[in-house]
Amino acid sequence: MNIFSEKHRDSSSRARTGTLFLPHGTVSTPVFMPVGTCGTVKALTRGDLEEIGFNIILSNTYHLYLRPGTDVIGAAGGLHRFMGWPGNILTDSGGFQIFSLARLRKIREEGVRFQSHIDGSWHFIDPEKAVDIQTILGSDIQMQLDVCSGWGASRKETEEALAASSAWLLRAKKTWEEKRREGLGGSLFAIVQGGFFRDLRERSAVIASQADTPGIAIGGLSVGEPEEIFAEYLSYAASLLPGGKPRYVMGIGTPRYILEAVEQGIDMFDCVLPTRTGRNGLVFSRDGSFALKKAEFRLDFRPIDEECGCKVCREYSRAYLRHLFKSGEILCSMLASYHNLYFLHDLVRNAGKAIEENRFTSFKKDFLSRFEKREK
Repeated sequence: MNIFSEKHRDSSSRARTGTLFLPHGTVSTPVFMPVGTCGTVKALTRGDLEEIGFNIILSNTYHLYLRPGTDVIGAAGGLHRFMGWPGNILTDSGGFQIFSLARLRKIREEGVRFQSHIDGSWHFIDPEKAVDIQTILGSDIQMQLDVCSGWGASRKETEEALAASSAWLLRAKKTWEEKRREGLGGSLFAIVQGGFFRDLRERSAVIASQADTPGIAIGGLSVGEPEEIFAEYLSYAASLLPGGKPRYVMGIGTPRYILEAVEQGIDMFDCVLPTRTGRNGLVFSRDGSFALKKAEFRLDFRPIDEECGCKVCREYSRAYLRHLFKSGEILCSMLASYHNLYFLHDLVRNAGKAIEENRFTSFKKDFLSRFEKREK
């Protein structure tokens, strides 16, 4: 099952452009996917997302399974109809959320038993059930259930997590193939784990490649490790993946991490960062990120970014946005989140253009030298 076509590769790096062929329309890569954890990208409407230019978003299996539940979403005809979203949806398996609830879960060979963060009730998910849930959701891309190893995990812990993830991949693929024969289910992606041990990353990449799923993701990065370690293991893991499939790095959303991923030939990435920081009054600009609450913006009637083409920058000033934030007005969250998502979408679009003109390396260098100047 081939869902990806490479279009152009940069002459001086692994960066590439391509096209994903999915049930709800084609997606140009590289692509940043906004996160709609509970079936909504926080503070934005469907129209906002379409206006910016997104045609794929991410939702979370764990949260939707707990609330409103698959019975509600199934009765609605799937997640697309339930949330009124005409584009594509990638759903994660819930593995990372279960990982983050270490005190509330027990990993077994069969699957994971975990306690709901909502009401304390106990639940069980195995790789087969994760596929079943995502099939009911109607995911265009679904992820295998896996066990994520955090920064600082021992080799023994990482090997155990990798063994479980590898076994669960094969079980997930079997169930997914059964669904496909019934005409159900989107494309399944395997996940490469292995923590911060090169041989374990290689072992996981071999297993994921041999499973021959339509796409492959790299998990277990941006989990607290230093920036240089992230870059090292991103580069190494990416070098192990087959070229004919889409590559996805899970959970990265800073401009540096996005451009690092693009440089290594990664096609897809997601993160809650742009909307989470937006709700807290932190916004992106080409000259770095900054907090709107600062007193220096009280009489600053410039837009967030004078080179940005989004409606927020066309219509509102830093002074007004600061006033909204200081007054606790919800409009600030809406406008800042819109701008941040527009900013990242524009960054990735311009990165794609630079790739096709064989100038990605200089594009990355120039962008980051300006963006990070404020941070130094």
